[in-house]
Amino acid sequence: MVVVLFRSRLSGAAGEEYAARSAEMFARARTMPGYVDAKTFLARDGERLTVIHWESAETLRAWAEDEEHRRAQAEGRTRWYEAYEVEVAEVVRRYGFERD
Repeated sequence: MVVVLFRSRLSGAAGEEYAARSAEMFARARTMPGYVDAKTFLARDGERLTVIHWESAETLRAWAEDEEHRRAQAEGRTRWYEAYEVEVAEVVRRYGFERD
């Protein structure tokens, strides 16, 4: 399994149009083979962290090469993000606990 950590800061231009485009990209990602899950967190200082799990590096690569995703990335760089950073890592272990 592969995890993507996407840290970002939005610009003042990121309003309803950004929210709609982001929702569209999350919906599209969910249809891609190998997508596992994603969740976004917002820190008090405005930094956002999105954590996305993919089954493999190959399935992540297919998402990275998706034309609509590439268009959204370009829009993000020119319009909606002040800054972002992406980290990709292989998950060595994953476990958890859930109370009944």
